[in-house]
Amino acid sequence: MPAHERYDVVIVGGGHNGLVAAAYLARAGRSVLVLERLGATGGAAVSTRPFAGVDARLSRYSYLVSLLPHKIVDDLGLDFAVRGRTVSSYTPTERDGRATGLLVGGGEERTRASFERLTGGGREYAAWTDFYETTRRVAERVFPTLTEPLPARDVLRQRVDDEAAWRMLFEEPIGAAVEERFRDDLVRGVVLTDALIGTFADAHDASLQQNRCFLYHVIGNGTGDWDVPVGGMGALTDALANAARAAGAELVTGHEVTRVETDGRHAEVTYESERGAGRVGAGHVLVNASPQALAALVGDEPPAPAEGAQLKVNMLLTRLPKLRDTSVDPREAFAGTFHIAEGYEQLATAYGQAAAGSLPAAPPSEIYCHSLTDPSILAPDLVARGYQTLTLFGLHTPARLFAGDNDAARAELLKATLAQLDAQLAEPIEDCLALDADGLPCIEAKTPLDLERDLRLPGGNIFHRDLSFPYSQEGTGRWGVETAHANVLLCGAGAVRGGGVSGIPGHNAAMAVLGK
Repeated sequence: MPAHERYDVVIVGGGHNGLVAAAYLARAGRSVLVLERLGATGGAAVSTRPFAGVDARLSRYSYLVSLLPHKIVDDLGLDFAVRGRTVSSYTPTERDGRATGLLVGGGEERTRASFERLTGGGREYAAWTDFYETTRRVAERVFPTLTEPLPARDVLRQRVDDEAAWRMLFEEPIGAAVEERFRDDLVRGVVLTDALIGTFADAHDASLQQNRCFLYHVIGNGTGDWDVPVGGMGALTDALANAARAAGAELVTGHEVTRVETDGRHAEVTYESERGAGRVGAGHVLVNASPQALAALVGDEPPAPAEGAQLKVNMLLTRLPKLRDTSVDPREAFAGTFHIAEGYEQLATAYGQAAAGSLPAAPPSEIYCHSLTDPSILAPDLVARGYQTLTLFGLHTPARLFAGDNDAARAELLKATLAQLDAQLAEPIEDCLALDADGLPCIEAKTPLDLERDLRLPGGNIFHRDLSFPYSQEGTGRWGVETAHANVLLCGAGAVRGGGVSGIPGHNAAMAVLGK
């Protein structure tokens, strides 16, 4: 139970953004209470042991770090580290009846040679380096603004200072640039995937939601690198919880907030727990939950429904599988992002099938092996025996496709997804799966509806709603966290500049409370 009847700030939800806000505000001298409905803090950024009797601590939901600013880590003195991946990606394919693939990583010359072997010349590699040099320049200019008050659109445009890049990323569907700059279907697909993670859209969608997704995937910390959290994602949220407590914040789990009443200056927060219901007063309330949850708590009209579009699969293997492409070591291929059925036309076909109401026949997905970069998530005996983890993230699987029979659709999609993986392997992935204490294969799959049930992500949407461009628009407020209620702020992924494991909405909500 909370220790006091009133706090300067009550934070609803102990996910990573709520913990960031709690740490900043407590360090600034505010009395802070975090109320979390589950038995532990962390939200989607947790490490768990999902397989019975097996000491493997997997990042069960979110799994890589790019958007978490070094500024937040430094400001809060977090005991947390990431490691870079030596290989960015590997994409297997078949050309002229021969198993081959595109390896990006291992040094410039090796990447260049891989492009030339796949495409027969140097054009695609030159286009690749030019394209990502452009996104790098944009990243260097845009990323620092994410922890500043929202810039106006024209101000951000001036800061980017590259009209061609601005049009490519902010005004025209990203598919136009991909098709203009690249000729090889596989290369086009690898580029496009960053626009589709958790986002159900076509490359030429007029809404530009694919552009917004792409932007956030290439600007992290000014580089766009996606790094491995040492100790798993739970190591980050544990460090944040420790920082918040050390600063004086009170973290209470097993308490679900059911209502927030406010007159704009003072708020009353009602909660329920196993010990009964209770109320606490607050000067400010920060809601580290979805916009839908916020509306329900304060009694506002709910926003438009959100929909997720991904399949998340966690696996534990006794060994990495052998590849059909014998020119690449599996330890390199799986260390980066391993793209499956993600050619440009394959992605378009999968989107079309899903939009028409069917699960994709050849589901696109991408895999990576955390334990190759950071074996600390496995018990020493598992490491010694060569065990490895695999994390798979499937695309173009909107929640609507699971509404009829979630269990049956999940099983059908998982089977088809693993079949696409097996097509690139020299042995079935099933032969490599470890067994848990009950003799069951160590594999679990989560559909959007599963994520909605487990984490209350609206429609299973990992961003809580469509991402927003990182500039001010009507109603966004100074920091992008403001609501219709002066002392109630949104500090979850649904805030402007939210989405991903970044801590940015938590930081920005704290700055808004502090009058920055």
